[in-house]
Amino acid sequence: MRSNRTNEKAELKVSADVGSWLPRRSSQSADWRPADLLAAKGGTTVSVVIPARDEQETVGDIVRTIRRDLVEGVPLVDEVLVVDSRSQDATAEVASAAGATVVAQDSVLPMLPGMDGKGEALWKGLAATTGDIVVFVDGDLYDFTSGYVSGLLGPLLTDESLAYVKGFYHRPLVGAAGTDADGGGRVTELVARPLLNMYWPELAGFVQPLAGEYAGRREVLESIPFVVNYGVEVGHLIDILESRGLDALGQVDLGKRVHRHQTTQALGRMSGQIMQTLFDRLAHYGRLVSAQPPATLLAQFRRGESGHGIEREMVLTDVSCRQRPPLAELLADGAARLREIA
Repeated sequence: MRSNRTNEKAELKVSADVGSWLPRRSSQSADWRPADLLAAKGGTTVSVVIPARDEQETVGDIVRTIRRDLVEGVPLVDEVLVVDSRSQDATAEVASAAGATVVAQDSVLPMLPGMDGKGEALWKGLAATTGDIVVFVDGDLYDFTSGYVSGLLGPLLTDESLAYVKGFYHRPLVGAAGTDADGGGRVTELVARPLLNMYWPELAGFVQPLAGEYAGRREVLESIPFVVNYGVEVGHLIDILESRGLDALGQVDLGKRVHRHQTTQALGRMSGQIMQTLFDRLAHYGRLVSAQPPATLLAQFRRGESGHGIEREMVLTDVSCRQRPPLAELLADGAARLREIA
């Protein structure tokens, strides 16, 4: 006798928590008009931090746009800081001429040994600013608008329960064969998103978990560690989720993001750093017990002679998860030492 059961597949769904979070904690930058946010701003101070390494072509326009629209036009932003991350070009001079305060990465907290990486520049930018809310914007954007900043500020200025807001956008990938309207974000789709969905499915609703545009409350940002390399953004999401819960996180559609694309090998190094960060957090939060920690040396190959009988040169990169401690802990330790000396 043939069964009456249908052969239809069961409908796939994200968890109820993610399903309810998505419409409640997602918005569009156009929803947040700067003039409407002034009253909500009140006495809250806002700093914008732009990490930049060799970005002389783009950083000036970004700074000028923020100053024109959100400092001089509608006074939402109190401070625009560019962290010059050991640039070899005129990034610092261009940013300063455009109206930003510029600090050299290694000049901030100079008593600490210097580290290299995007996360290091972000952490130093946090330490060098004073705003109650800190907005981070990458320095390599070509079609930047001030809506990036006001869009990220809107949810934080109008809802005290939010701690951290992430941007998302369409990311076109421009190549010899043409333009793929959503072909950017390759590391997100191939590495970050699959791993987050496996181990932190609570974060499945984030469209761009690795986005370089986001904002947070100072007390929240100072309470979490900063991975010094490209693992910094995924580390933020996991640490704030674990400490404050999903409802403290939000996201805003910023439209379209056009920036310089990395080489495939550079994306491989970024992927390794992000994976190391995820495995570090898996161990830290007890979500995965490993008999042996992952190796931190990434071997890649490029054209050349290696001496190993192949026409390739082996290139080695350390992708270990080095990180700065929560800034609040560092500052508290420093204040305690000063009291001891006094």
